[in-house]
Amino acid sequence: MKKIFIVTGEHSGDIHASYVVRELKKLIPDVEIEAVGGKNLEAEGVKLFSDHSNMGVVGTDAIKAIFSHIMLGNNVVHYLKDQYKPDLVLLIDYGGFNLRLAKVLNENGIKVYYYISPQIWASRKGRLSKIKKYISKMMLILPFEEKIHKAAGVNAEYVGHPLVSQLQFDFNREDFINKNNLDLNKKIVGIFPGSRKMEINYLLDIFLNAAAKVHSECKNIQFCIGQAANINDDLFQSHLKKYPDLDIKIIKNQNHALLSCSDVLMLASGTITLEATLYKTPMVVSYKAPIIAYSLYRLLRYIEFVSLPNIIAGKKIVQELLQFNAKPDLIAEEVLGLLNNNQKRNNMTAELSKVKDQLGNKVSSYEVARNIKEFLFMSSNILEKQK
Repeated sequence: MKKIFIVTGEHSGDIHASYVVRELKKLIPDVEIEAVGGKNLEAEGVKLFSDHSNMGVVGTDAIKAIFSHIMLGNNVVHYLKDQYKPDLVLLIDYGGFNLRLAKVLNENGIKVYYYISPQIWASRKGRLSKIKKYISKMMLILPFEEKIHKAAGVNAEYVGHPLVSQLQFDFNREDFINKNNLDLNKKIVGIFPGSRKMEINYLLDIFLNAAAKVHSECKNIQFCIGQAANINDDLFQSHLKKYPDLDIKIIKNQNHALLSCSDVLMLASGTITLEATLYKTPMVVSYKAPIIAYSLYRLLRYIEFVSLPNIIAGKKIVQELLQFNAKPDLIAEEVLGLLNNNQKRNNMTAELSKVKDQLGNKVSSYEVARNIKEFLFMSSNILEKQK
């Protein structure tokens, strides 16, 4: 029986890991899997060595969590080395913790595969030397990453982006409008101010102010805010009450439907921009952060763009209005242009379609499972020949 141990550090990694486990069980029915993970892995029948719910933290909580991370890493290594003795460890995302863990696992003779690389193309390229040294196979989710990793001598493969196979694409606009009591005759501007409290506090007022300016120019518009599941109503209402004359619908637990059915989107920079790309919905991307954090980002970044559609395309196809340019007037101007200028809108849609094509049609979870199976049984054949 083959034994695999998976390490995730946050909710998204747990989701991606659960898809991989599903594919692994199809390819290797008697595989035994344990993990540091969450509810999604547990739902797939994986025995959890530890729940990762306290790992994905930020700010002062992250400082408090350092010691628990160190203890967890030590416990994982001792367990794998002395008791579980896996044939392979699969690390998923969560680079700060997982790259340190990979080093110790490698030193103890435990093979490590990695799915969803740390974003070395954005900052900290020095991590490539660690990846080359400690990771037996890096499985990448962005097409341009493969060239960067291979140039550094890393055994790497582009396995496709998980969103390509995980997103639902058959949303019906009329059904969405009726379900949410919207006006079928009005265009929809979707607003996504982020999934963290800090992002919302810095960006939502800017987006709402921009929405008010758009509405003053064009009455045939309705605005919908996509509310992340982890954000409570009070935070949104504290911002919305400043705009009593602006009719805005809050849409909960329907992010993908709103992305798909909107005519134009105002987005915080992040994975949401790639989701919008897959729906080929025109967008304007903005972001604002504490000045210290922004200054540090400017010092460390290696690339010109921040939004994934622009990064993948290698050119600006989506307007990015960041920090000092995150101004309601500029955002409103871009939104109005995309609503009213058909050529501008069609040009962006065509470019987003090209980016979607670059991502391809691979089912990443299957590709990861296939890579793991090939390694496990190749290793078994080599051991058999050596006997």
